[in-house]
Amino acid sequence: MTARTTNRERALRIRRHARVRSKVSGTKDRPRLAVSRSNRHISAQLIDDQAGHTLVSVSTVEAEQRERNGRGGGGNVAGAVNAGRVLAARAKAAGITKVVFDRGGFAYHGRVAALADAAREEGLEF
Repeated sequence: MTARTTNRERALRIRRHARVRSKVSGTKDRPRLAVSRSNRHISAQLIDDQAGHTLVSVSTVEAEQRERNGRGGGGNVAGAVNAGRVLAARAKAAGITKVVFDRGGFAYHGRVAALADAAREEGLEF
C-alpha cells in the first residue's frame, strides 16, 4: 500500500465521520472537540454546532506550534501532544472545561489518541 490515501480510503473515512457526527453535537456549554489530521500536521477545534462557531482552535501549522515542535513539524506524536496541551490551555482561558470528542473518522490511535490524552491531562473532561 502506498503512503498516499486512495479515493476509497478517503470515502470510507468520510462515511465513518458522518456516522460519528450523527451522534455527536457540540453546544456552548459542552463544545465538540473535532480532530483533523494529515500526513504532516494535526489540528483540533472546539466547535459550538448550535451557533456554528469555532470557539478555540489549534494547529501544528501555526508559527507558535512550529517553533515548539521543532524540525519534526507536527506530523508526529510529540507534535500532537503539544497541540493537545495548547488546546486545553486555550479552552481553560475561554472558560471551557467539558467537551465532546469527535475523532473525525480517524482511528483512536497514535496522534489522535495522543492529542486527546494530552488534553485530558491538562484538565479537559470528555
